Amino acid sequence: MVAHDDDLRFAHVLADDADSQTMSRFRAPDLRVETKADQSPVTDADKATEEAMRRTLGRARPRDAVVGEEFGAGGYGARRWVIDPIDGTKNYLRGVPVWATLIALMVEDEVVAGVVSAPALGRRWWAARGTGAYTGRSLSSATRCRVSAVTSLDRASLSYSSLSGWEKRGLLPAFLDLTRVCWRTRAYGDFWSYMLLADGAVDLAAEPELALHDMAAPSIVVEEAGGRFTGLDGTPGPLGADALATNGPLHPEVLAHLNQPES
Repeated sequence: MVAHDDDLRFAHVLADDADSQTMSRFRAPDLRVETKADQSPVTDADKATEEAMRRTLGRARPRDAVVGEEFGAGGYGARRWVIDPIDGTKNYLRGVPVWATLIALMVEDEVVAGVVSAPALGRRWWAARGTGAYTGRSLSSATRCRVSAVTSLDRASLSYSSLSGWEKRGLLPAFLDLTRVCWRTRAYGDFWSYMLLADGAVDLAAEPELALHDMAAPSIVVEEAGGRFTGLDGTPGPLGADALATNGPLHPEVLAHLNQPES
């Protein structure tokens, strides 16, 4: 299946340009930071990077729609590019190198190609539907991603972002119950949780508050690496407002923990 090879190569071009933009402002002493209406931070690098990607998309893919974190949706059509210029803005503005640009192409409601580029880590992950997931510095220097073969929670490593979102959703007791039965828990957070899952380094990742731009690119990398990506209710794909990703065998048991009835 090579239907989206050209789109994936183009996504890498977008990622190359984004890397140049984001790295040029990373740890810059004059980095400008504002607070959005939802109280999350946004930097001048977030805005400039998304604007640059939108300009490139407008020239190279004028018929495609675009959905971005900073400037919303633009255009109409069955094909839409879903972009997050800097996933992990709080890390970015504090000089922590764990952040990435997320780029995905959706056709109707299916993600068909995606790139996750973390230039400060010197890593990139990508996938196209039906062709597998890969990681490396470039298309010419890549290794296949495969999820782990862990089959029991008492041997599983869980990655998450924070506890506050679980508390806000009223899901903190269920989430804490899950952490108690896992072998190990670490808050790697954001895109990093899902890429570690695709690499086979962790076995499950979950977040209670997300948007499409947070999930589209990571979801196809996880799935093409052999894992599962759903909402916390088990609905497949990245179209909900939360996420559960696992290596596959662990998914039903994790869903049971997170959806246990209140006592």
